[in-house]
Amino acid sequence: MSEKRSRTTPGRPAVMTGAAIPVLGWPPDEDRVEAIFGRLSAVMPEPKTELNFSSPFTLVVAVALSAQATDVSVNKATERLFRVADTPAKMLALGEAGLVPLIASIGLYRGKARNVIALSRILLEKHGGEVPLNRADLQALPGVGRKTASVVLNELGIEAAIAVDTHVFRVSHRLGLANAATPDKVEAQLFRVVPEQWLPRAHHWLILHGRYTCTARRPKCSACLISDLCPSRAGLAAMGEAA
Repeated sequence: MSEKRSRTTPGRPAVMTGAAIPVLGWPPDEDRVEAIFGRLSAVMPEPKTELNFSSPFTLVVAVALSAQATDVSVNKATERLFRVADTPAKMLALGEAGLVPLIASIGLYRGKARNVIALSRILLEKHGGEVPLNRADLQALPGVGRKTASVVLNELGIEAAIAVDTHVFRVSHRLGLANAATPDKVEAQLFRVVPEQWLPRAHHWLILHGRYTCTARRPKCSACLISDLCPSRAGLAAMGEAA
């Protein structure tokens, strides 16, 4: 497939992040995409979530708490939380009043506390205290949308899902893997262009690359192992945004 740069304004603000991103033509060249994921695989052969968890239930809770919060902040809170409530029954016994103080350092904690208690109740009443490991039942839980379900299913090796968060959105645009304006449309584009063998881990590679190298402000292009494959590097440098 040939790749063409679209005639659009460079540095359009990203819908999800506010960071400047280029608008590139799509779909990208197949060989370049293969090379991108081949290199990421070589340096991160077994990428994992940076959220701490010990079971499907603690994973669901941690991911639900991570919305609009950093993994570091969530891990600090769940270190205390999971010592006292690491099952739906224990979480329900803790109650919303007991949960709130343990997660008050996380953004939107009151709404998240309501959801965690509500989903714990549903797990006990409808699923025998076990997390249902299918997309429909997961997304039916309070506070568990498509992105959270995708993270859980991908991390547990059940589905080669791609959860499009701010990092995945930004990196996908900069690399020309996607050019859509919404997370759902970016997800659909990624599933069309990422080679099948890389799909199970593509989610983690894009997140980690965005978190530590292709950052929103001052991406570390000079230290990037795929910078020569990135169609945005020259534009970022010209705008003084790359390090």
